[in-house]
Amino acid sequence: MSGCCEEKSFDGVSPAYKRALIAVIAINGVMFFVEMTAGLMSGSQALKADALDFAGDTATYALSLFVIGASLQTRARASLVKGASLAIIAIAVLTMTGLRVLEGAPPEAGTMGAIGFLALLANLTSVFILLRWRDGDSNVRSVWLCSRNDAIGNVGVIAAGGLVAATGAAWPDLVVAALLASLFLKSAAAITIQAIGELKSEQAQQTPASETSL
Repeated sequence: MSGCCEEKSFDGVSPAYKRALIAVIAINGVMFFVEMTAGLMSGSQALKADALDFAGDTATYALSLFVIGASLQTRARASLVKGASLAIIAIAVLTMTGLRVLEGAPPEAGTMGAIGFLALLANLTSVFILLRWRDGDSNVRSVWLCSRNDAIGNVGVIAAGGLVAATGAAWPDLVVAALLASLFLKSAAAITIQAIGELKSEQAQQTPASETSL
């Protein structure tokens, strides 16, 4: 990881990348409303968890777009905000899942499967759009990681819907919601570690210059 930070990483300064990011922001914004509505109507924690991830992605992608062209320090600090937001979403999902355990009522499996598949198509589209920019600094990489996580999460939601239909139980939905939360935490850690590495690298480059001037 530290070796990557020492090299010149793609920082997002590209008209094509900006257009791609705007398209992905629009996709995520629409899917947040679609999936959250479906989650509330069906009682699915997995759909709600994935919807919160869409909301978080919409906000963090907008932040990524805003800091393109800024200094490495500014971009790294923006990535720290993204890492923190993912961790907060994970905690919210775990809290909602824990409360849902007490109720025990199974969600609507059909809605879970249908909306999960729609969300998967949306996220695969985002992943395809961003594929050529999957490597880069922490700001660019965080966008790729979030999109990848969404696609993985959608597969889990679809699988949970099938298991809920087969068993008539709520536990598949709750398990997938918890797994999504753990994936959010893992990505939050990866983004935060890279961002801290970039901040240290920037600081190390500035220190010799300041010492020389003295």
